[in-house]
Amino acid sequence: MLVPLLLLWPISIAITYLVAKSIANQPFDRELDDRVQVLAQQVKEIGGKVVTRLPNSARDILRADDLDYVYFQVLGPHDEYVDGDRDLPAPVDEEKPPAWTVQFRDDLMRNSEVRVAYTYVDLRKTQSGQEAAGEPRLALVQVGETLDKRAQLANQIIKGVILPELIILPVALALVWFALSRGLSPLVELQQRIRARRPDDLSPIESGQVPEEISPLVRSLNEMLGRLSQSIQMQKRFIADAAHQMKTPLAGMRMQSELALRQTSWDEIHRSLEQLSKSSESATRLVNQLLALARAENQTPNATPLVPLELCELVRNVVQEWVPTSFKQQIDLGFEQPGYPVMVLANPTMLRELINNLVDNALRYTPAAGSVTVRVRANEEARHALLEIEDTGPGIPAADRAHVFERFYRILGSNVEGSGLGLAIVREIAQQHEAEVDIFNSPRSRDPRFPGCLMRVTLDMQQRPAFIEDIG
Repeated sequence: MLVPLLLLWPISIAITYLVAKSIANQPFDRELDDRVQVLAQQVKEIGGKVVTRLPNSARDILRADDLDYVYFQVLGPHDEYVDGDRDLPAPVDEEKPPAWTVQFRDDLMRNSEVRVAYTYVDLRKTQSGQEAAGEPRLALVQVGETLDKRAQLANQIIKGVILPELIILPVALALVWFALSRGLSPLVELQQRIRARRPDDLSPIESGQVPEEISPLVRSLNEMLGRLSQSIQMQKRFIADAAHQMKTPLAGMRMQSELALRQTSWDEIHRSLEQLSKSSESATRLVNQLLALARAENQTPNATPLVPLELCELVRNVVQEWVPTSFKQQIDLGFEQPGYPVMVLANPTMLRELINNLVDNALRYTPAAGSVTVRVRANEEARHALLEIEDTGPGIPAADRAHVFERFYRILGSNVEGSGLGLAIVREIAQQHEAEVDIFNSPRSRDPRFPGCLMRVTLDMQQRPAFIEDIG
C-alpha cells in the first residue's frame, strides 16, 4: 500500500532537479546579458571597418571568472571575423532577431557545453545616435561561458531540498504505515471473524466493533445475508415439500406394480396398470410443474428481456390448445376479446405458461356441464390490459385467497388432483412482469353451491404501433 509513496520520491527528485536548473540559470543569464550589452556598445564602424573599442583591462574583466571559461566573439555584417574567439559557433537562426535584442542558446565550445548570449548591433547608427537610411548592417556580438557555476548552484539547491526529504520520507512512511495499521485493524479483525465462520453460518455480522465509516457496508452485508438465509430456507422447504409430494405418486406406482405382479386375472392386472398409468401421469405433472416453477424463478429481465406482443393473439392460441380437454370434460370453454389489438410488454414463453396454468386450474375445478370463459379487456384510461379467467366451479373462499399462491397449498375438502404449484407459478411470472393477480367470485354465477371464480391479471398496456392502428 506504500508503493505509490515510494514511486513519488524519484519523481520528486527529477522535478526538483529540473526546477533547480531553471533557478540556477536565471542569475547567470542576467550576468551574460549584461556582458553582451556592454560588449555590444563597444562595437563601431569607422571608415567602413568594424572595430571594437575594448581595452585590455576590459578584456580581462570580461574573461574574469573563478570556475568557468568565458568566450566572446564579434563578427561583421558579412560574417567576417572582427574580434574574440574565432571558434565560437555562430547561431543558426533562420531569421535574425531584431537588433539590440539579447537571445540565449545552449551550444558546444571545444567539447564543452556552454551557455551563449548573443545580439545583433545595427552599425547604421551615427555618432549622434540617429539611424542612417538604407539596408541595416548588423554585426553579431556573442558571449558564452561554460556551465560549472550553474551545475554547482543546481547541486547545492538539490542537496538543500533532497537531504531533508531523505529524513522526512522514512518518517512519513512510518507514520502512514502506523496510521493505516491502526485504522485497518478493525477490518482485519472483521475479516478473521468472517473467515472463522462455518459455511452454513449466515447470522448477522456484529457491527459494534467496526469503524463508523464502514458501518453502512456492514449493514448492507447483514441485509444481504438475511435475504440469502431466507432464500436458502425457502429452497430447503421447497425441496422438502417436493420430496414429500413426490412420495405419493411414487408410492402409488410401486404399490400398483407390486399388486399387478401378484394378480393372476387379466382384468385385475389391467386395473392395476390403469392405476399405475394415472400415478405416472400425476408424477409427470408434478415434475413438469416443479421445472416450470424453477424456470419462472430463474428468469431475469437481463437474461430474457421483455418484448412487445399482442395479448389477444397469444391468449387465443393458448385457449385453442385446451379445447380438446374441455370437450373431454364436457365444459364450455369460451374466449372473448375486444375489437382492437391489446399490446403488452412481456416474455412470450413465461406469459404463455401463466395462461396455461390459469386455464388448467379453471378446467380442473369446474364440474361437467359448467363453463370457463377466458377474456381479454383493456382499460384505456388506466392504460391497463386485463386478462380474466372466469369459471363456474366451487370458487375460492376469501380466507384461502391469501394462501393459494403458496407452494403446495391445497384447499381443504377439495377432491381435485393437483400439485399445488400452478398458482405459485402464476404469482412468480406475474411479479416478473410487474403485474397484479386478483381473485373474485364469478359475477355470473347463479348457484350458491358453485359461486365460481374470476382470476384477473392486470398488466401495463403499451402503445399500439402505427401499422397495427391502421389494421385495427
